[in-house]
Amino acid sequence: MIRSALTAIVLTAAMLAAPALTQAEEGKTETQTPTPAATAPDRSGHVEAGGISYYYEIRGQGEPLLLLHGGLGSIDMFQLLMPIFTGHRQVIAVDLQGHGRTELGNRPISLIDMGDDMATILDALGYGEVDVLGYSLGGGVALRLAVQHPDTVRRLAIVSAPFAQDGFFPEMLPQQAAVGAGMAEMMKETPMYKSYIAVAPHPEDFPRLLDAMGAYMRQPYDWADDVKTLKMPVMLVYGDSDMIRPEHIVEFYHLLGGGLRDAGWMRENMAQNRLAILPDLTHYEMFAAPALAHTTLPFLDGRSGATSWAEAVEGK
Repeated sequence: MIRSALTAIVLTAAMLAAPALTQAEEGKTETQTPTPAATAPDRSGHVEAGGISYYYEIRGQGEPLLLLHGGLGSIDMFQLLMPIFTGHRQVIAVDLQGHGRTELGNRPISLIDMGDDMATILDALGYGEVDVLGYSLGGGVALRLAVQHPDTVRRLAIVSAPFAQDGFFPEMLPQQAAVGAGMAEMMKETPMYKSYIAVAPHPEDFPRLLDAMGAYMRQPYDWADDVKTLKMPVMLVYGDSDMIRPEHIVEFYHLLGGGLRDAGWMRENMAQNRLAILPDLTHYEMFAAPALAHTTLPFLDGRSGATSWAEAVEGK
């Protein structure tokens, strides 16, 4: 059981540290380019929300994009993709509760609470409406932000996250449920632990974080009815070998009104929402894949690169 639980926490953490090194060891072509050196943010600091002192960083210029990382990760998970996003966007990145440079506090980890917290942070930083991209745990927080504060979110990209607990493959659930402080000692040689203690305000809280994450993952949820209320454009992005069941992905898209009918040769029945299944990617590589940034940015910018049949014939 301990070995199974340790496997689960490693998977849930999505191999957050040194993504380029991890992928290079697996022989991925795209990882032969060295990870760019981390650049100092244009602005950083802490904002209190929900009794938690959240760390944030702001980089780049352009329309604002809130970027939310995965479980047991931090802002640093997006180190490889950050230059792509900041090429023409102002990125607001936040370390979620208990992660990175943000304290754990004494409050349970809750996607609903963190959704409210993100709205508080954005307001404190002077943002009225932003685009949002959240990966895994951050995807759940992004979903709750959009549901609970729809006027704050212009466009939403949810990456490798389900809308209900049964969206995970069933063998994942007992493994996630077993996560807790008891595996902290076994994790001391993992990139999750090493990255955590390098920046955490209270490194000794790592066992408490594992307990908090285990408690969070044991809570059942199903937000199908909430998904149906979303009015802003939404993009769903998954790897073709993700930890989310393909059937769940399709159901998610259907709840958003997508994939229910043929779009028409003039795109006259085209839904406003989008679904992307990226090839040759698992859940644990998604956050470092350049394809993620290149796939989501056109959507977040409100444009399409597709050429209709009529445009092709007319040479436009």
